[in-house]
Amino acid sequence: MILVVTPNLRADECTAALHQATGEEVVLAESLRKAATLLRAESYVAVVLDQYLLETEPDETEAVMQHLGTAIPVQVNLAISSVERLVREVRAAVQRRKREEVAARQAAVSALHSELNGTITALLLSCELALDTPGLPSAAMEKLESAHSLVRKLRSQLQTAEAGED
Repeated sequence: MILVVTPNLRADECTAALHQATGEEVVLAESLRKAATLLRAESYVAVVLDQYLLETEPDETEAVMQHLGTAIPVQVNLAISSVERLVREVRAAVQRRKREEVAARQAAVSALHSELNGTITALLLSCELALDTPGLPSAAMEKLESAHSLVRKLRSQLQTAEAGED
């Protein structure tokens, strides 16, 4: 969903063009106060903010900015910008956000893989050292071998998952 915040008379034209260009539902707020309320209730991909409101209502602007969440703010002077320019800027912002989300997700997965690899290596080493303990009861040996086998299986699954991402 995209939130457009403007009292501009062309607001309906802008929201229709954004909906057509992005396929996203577009919600209109005529004031920053209404926008802050909508932002508390819903999550938006982008929030288009009319430069006029930002300059004339600094206190309300701060409230809106605090409630943006993950929405990309797009500041546009709708009094002088064409609808085509608005669409271009919003499209570019949404695409940038999607690229950033993909990059963040990949970084998180990579960090998780690294942490898991370290833990798995430590588990394998601990199992192998325990299995080399002289005089280990056979019941304990069986349980350690089972744990060792499970950890090897986990490592194999992790390596398969890593290979699938490349």
